[in-house]
Amino acid sequence: MLRVVSSSSFALVPCMAFTMACRSLPEGQSGPAADALARRMLSAVNASAWANTGAVTFVFAGQNRHLWDRTRGFSRVEWGDTIAWLDLSQRRGVAVREGQTLEGEDVSAAVDDAYGKWVNDTFWLNPVVKVFDEGVVRSRVDVDAKTGLLVRYTSGGRTPGDAYLWWVDADGRPVAWQMWTSNIPIGGLEASWEGWIELDTGAWVATRHEILFKTLELTEVRGAETLAALLSSPTPSDPFEKLRSLCHREDPARSCGAFN
Repeated sequence: MLRVVSSSSFALVPCMAFTMACRSLPEGQSGPAADALARRMLSAVNASAWANTGAVTFVFAGQNRHLWDRTRGFSRVEWGDTIAWLDLSQRRGVAVREGQTLEGEDVSAAVDDAYGKWVNDTFWLNPVVKVFDEGVVRSRVDVDAKTGLLVRYTSGGRTPGDAYLWWVDADGRPVAWQMWTSNIPIGGLEASWEGWIELDTGAWVATRHEILFKTLELTEVRGAETLAALLSSPTPSDPFEKLRSLCHREDPARSCGAFN
């Protein structure tokens, strides 16, 4: 998991330029108290309803459009003049650019790019439900009479080692987090968690984040129990037919590329 917003806005900003924003990673205490806070967060976003959300669509930062079939583990990612269809479990996919189906190294590069966008963007969609994933270390942190949950990802994804300190309201719903990631040079950079909406399944996701001088938004966010329900058709054509026809066969076509 990439777990960070694009770092391009911060790449040339040394930490000393934002003294108030730069903080060292705090120490915390793991154990039952940390796990209890994590469970409060899961309850506040209705994680059980998210587990029953079989399909999601959203636009990340006005740039990347996603259609995620969580039931089958497929995702379609659209950006610029490119569309990619990914099989997330088999790590294979197909892509078109300017209407032309890509092959060879071109398709591999495109689906790898799409997968990076998927990892980053879906993490911003609902990272709360990942606090008990394998390799996650949870710690309770007390700072200035406030209690937060420090979540460290020790393995997996594309940037293992990233850490996030969650701050929550009285009901356990996140209001902000601070980030210590390999892609952002400002340690402890804070992002708000606001613009909460309830999906049709009952799951809650945040759609707006204030980060220093930037606003990160997720728009056109919708979720449903099934892909058919999301597409509002009882018998919709399969939007992943291209993926299935080119990659799901004994001898995958040259236009089926692999990603890491």
